[in-house]
Amino acid sequence: MSPYGLTIPLPGPLHSQQDFYRELVELGYTDVWSAESNGAEGLIPLALAAAWAPELRLGTAILPAYTRSPALMAQSAATIADAAPGRVAFGIGSSSNVIVENWNGVPFEEPYKRVRDTVRFLKDALSGEKVTEDYDSFSIKGFRLGIIPEQPPKLLVAALREGMLRLAGREADGAIVNWLSPDDVTTVAGIVNEQGPDREVVARIFVCPSEDREAVIAGGRYTLAAYLNVPVYKAFHQWLGRGDLLGAHWERWDAGDRQGALGEIPESVVDDLIVHGSPDQCRARISQYMKNGITTPALAVMPFGGIDPIEAIRSLAPGK
Repeated sequence: MSPYGLTIPLPGPLHSQQDFYRELVELGYTDVWSAESNGAEGLIPLALAAAWAPELRLGTAILPAYTRSPALMAQSAATIADAAPGRVAFGIGSSSNVIVENWNGVPFEEPYKRVRDTVRFLKDALSGEKVTEDYDSFSIKGFRLGIIPEQPPKLLVAALREGMLRLAGREADGAIVNWLSPDDVTTVAGIVNEQGPDREVVARIFVCPSEDREAVIAGGRYTLAAYLNVPVYKAFHQWLGRGDLLGAHWERWDAGDRQGALGEIPESVVDDLIVHGSPDQCRARISQYMKNGITTPALAVMPFGGIDPIEAIRSLAPGK
């Protein structure tokens, strides 16, 4: 069975989700992927999934490389891998200045080096050896993990542009990408695979199985504005060639005209970056991502127009 993942946690209190985690297995979902921004902490939903639905593979997409210290990050990776042997993909990334600096008070400096050094340190630490090393962005003196999992987790790197994509393919087990179209996948997956064969390329794919186009465009513009104006995502879409399409949006946003800026996000950009339409149309679009190089889709349901997220997850299941 090809991997087919879903973003968690699901809507509602965490303690109420056990039965639906079991249903995910029955529906044909193979993976669950958590994140860490301003919602749930990234590992507790996965720990619950490990207990409630041990058939599922567990992934982080992602944990920021700055907000856990290196030793704590190694402990986190080892602990979740020990709880679910052979079923963990541990994704880390730079995150953004908003999450790292504005929300967590940590300087967002030299993100490439921080992610690269964290990957290297995790590989050293998970080997069970004592680590004493001066990496470029931090130094470790005499750290040894007290718990070594039976099977080390896969290490994945969140990547947008060429440097991180090459790092993901060269030094990790693959990449995690998001906010891109199926056509964009050809570019980004190609860079990862140039660096190493058989790398995993995970995509968080934003999906709204609704044929209410007006609601999707309105909700999509609002959601996209929150990302397109974060420097790392702005640079990503300029690199992908959307600079001209989004120039008027960025100009109005920078001038403080937030409402006017929303209207300057072209419908074609919403169509590119958010999968929508009937469930069958959505599954066909998701298959294009996979045809173009995504090995693991991790769906994130967008409840535009008041759709029921749980029913949407059921309607998008691979067995439908």
